Amino acid sequence: MYKKITVFLRLNYKTMDKIKEGLILHCKKFVDDKFQTVKTIMISNQAALQSETKSSAGDKHETGRAMLQLEMEKTSTQLDAIDQMKLTLNKIDISGNSKIARLGSLVVTSSGNYFLSVSAGKMEISKQVYFAVSLSSPIGKLLLGRKEDDQLNFNGKRIKVLNIC
Repeated sequence: MYKKITVFLRLNYKTMDKIKEGLILHCKKFVDDKFQTVKTIMISNQAALQSETKSSAGDKHETGRAMLQLEMEKTSTQLDAIDQMKLTLNKIDISGNSKIARLGSLVVTSSGNYFLSVSAGKMEISKQVYFAVSLSSPIGKLLLGRKEDDQLNFNGKRIKVLNIC
């Protein structure tokens, strides 16, 4: 693993900026896809709610309406979370390089490469695996504010910060 990461560390900052651009694009696509999915569900629920209004009255009718109302509230909460993710992505400045891990940093560790942004999962760019993690995630909280050569424990595993871009 160290051999693979050592090659990665030799990349210059211009290359790193390109990688971070790709990571940001992936995160934005992830958020946009999530938004479209939730929006589709919300439209479907609205149509079902209108259909439910036109159907027969009674306990079954009221239960169906209540369930649809709960689903509408749930999708509304999901849309709020997506809006927060969009705001977070808009705050990221990938042009600057910091020696301390912060929002928008690419943190290379002995156990993986982490992009501190939003929780968008695993991605691959130039045959290298990255994990987009939120600052509020357990690993995000642990990496935030770290410097190169810092050592930390995560899930009982010792991790060393090798590089921050």
